[in-house]
Amino acid sequence: MKKQMSDSWLLAVFLTLAGGFQDAYSYNCRGQVFANAQTGNIVLLGQNLATGHPGRALHYLLPLLAFVLGVYLAELVRRRFQHVTRIHWRQTVLLGEIALLAVTGFFPQTMNVPANILLSFACAMQVNTFRKFRGLSCATTMCIGNMRAAASLLCGYHQTRDPELRRQSLHYYFVIAVFAVGAAVGAVLSQRIGEPAIWIAALLQLIGFFLMFAHTPDPDEPA
Repeated sequence: MKKQMSDSWLLAVFLTLAGGFQDAYSYNCRGQVFANAQTGNIVLLGQNLATGHPGRALHYLLPLLAFVLGVYLAELVRRRFQHVTRIHWRQTVLLGEIALLAVTGFFPQTMNVPANILLSFACAMQVNTFRKFRGLSCATTMCIGNMRAAASLLCGYHQTRDPELRRQSLHYYFVIAVFAVGAAVGAVLSQRIGEPAIWIAALLQLIGFFLMFAHTPDPDEPA
C-alpha cells in the first residue's frame, strides 16, 4: 500500500528549516516580532500595554490575531478538501504559505506590520497542517513541545531501556537541531540580504511541496 509523503522525516527537515528561518527573519528584519513564537508576542503585548505603549502593542496584537485566523483557515481547508485525490489538501495549504512568503519579500521596512501579519498567518497554517511525522506528533515552527517530548521519551528510555523510546527521543532532538540551523541561517541572511531573504524560506517550502508528490510504503503494511 502506498502513502502520501506528508508525514515523512525528509519533508519535516525542509519545513523545520523554513520554520526556524521565518522566526529569525521576522525578529531580525521585521521589527523584533516573532512569526512563530506567539508566546513571546503575548509577553511583549502585555509589557507594552502595561508600560503605556498601546501603539507598539499593536505590533504584537495583529500577528496574534493573524495566527488565529491562519489556524482557522487551514482547518477549514482540511475539512473541505481532505478527500480530494488530485492534490493533497496539505499541498494546497503549503502553496498558500509559499505565496504569502513570496509577497512578504516585496514589503519594505515601512510595511513591517503587514509583513508580520502575513508571516504569522503562514506560520499558523503550517502549525495546524503538519503536526505528525511517522506517527510522532512534531512541530516544525517552534521547539517547546518538541523539547518536552524529547526529554520525556529520554526519561522513559532510561527507566525501561526500550530502544524505541530512545529512537523517538533522538528524532525530536534532531528536529530541534534542524530548527536551530534554520534560525541561524535565517538570522545571517536576513541581516545581509534584508527583506527578500524570506524567499529562501519559501524555496525550502517549495521543495517540500514537490516532495509530497512522492509516495512511500505505508509503515503499517509489509515492505
